[in-house]
Amino acid sequence: MADRMPTIFFGHGNPMNAVSKNVYTDGWASIGKSIPRPRAVLAVSAHWYVSACAVTAGLAPRTIHDFGGFPEELYQVEYPAPGSPDLARRVKNLLSPVSVGLDESWGLDHGTWLVLRHVFPNADIPIVQLSIDQRQLPQFHYEIGKRLAPLREEGVLVIGSGNIVHNLHTYAWGNPGAHPFDWAVGFEKRARELLLKGDDTVLVAYDRLGRDAMLSVPTPDHYLPLLYVLGLRKAKERISFPVQGVDGGSISMLAVQIG
Repeated sequence: MADRMPTIFFGHGNPMNAVSKNVYTDGWASIGKSIPRPRAVLAVSAHWYVSACAVTAGLAPRTIHDFGGFPEELYQVEYPAPGSPDLARRVKNLLSPVSVGLDESWGLDHGTWLVLRHVFPNADIPIVQLSIDQRQLPQFHYEIGKRLAPLREEGVLVIGSGNIVHNLHTYAWGNPGAHPFDWAVGFEKRARELLLKGDDTVLVAYDRLGRDAMLSVPTPDHYLPLLYVLGLRKAKERISFPVQGVDGGSISMLAVQIG
């Protein structure tokens, strides 16, 4: 279908990517130029990982600087995109009977704005964030993605933002070119194979994939946004990896585009 929006998982990585120019940020900018302009964006970020299912419903979501220890320039960045109460209500209705709160206190955390600052630099597209309910199992998040699928036919770009491999305990701070760990390479390679094969069942049950999975996904927050995007995939739909690489040895920057 020609007017169906793609859906994309972004590996967002280090917060400094918000103010950097590198192969990853260049790749995000290229994505923004290559896809149809959406009427709105629905973002699922690893950094709104709470004990609730909620959507942002404010007209002017604030730019949240949810990190510490970085240069002052990063805290000065603002991404003043408008919100969309109408889209928030649409998401709430689509997810019924799951209880979804309309939240006006949250805004856009860095998992969302650091990527979109490069994809849509004018900050003129309305954005709504959907929280990740940390109380739920992976299958729940995958099923939520399926329920959101009609949005793709309504001009909404649904994105997930996290990292397929995300292990900060082994991250080489200050050395982004560090040689990737074998387990990071192995798990990303396995994930790519499963994505191309369309084997969502194994990707949802990632914790059964052994040592590489446990080291690559020590906590679920950065992996789960991928499952929302997988749930939005139509049968036999094209999948591609427009951004690739491993940062600091243990952070996969892989972007997964469907459609």
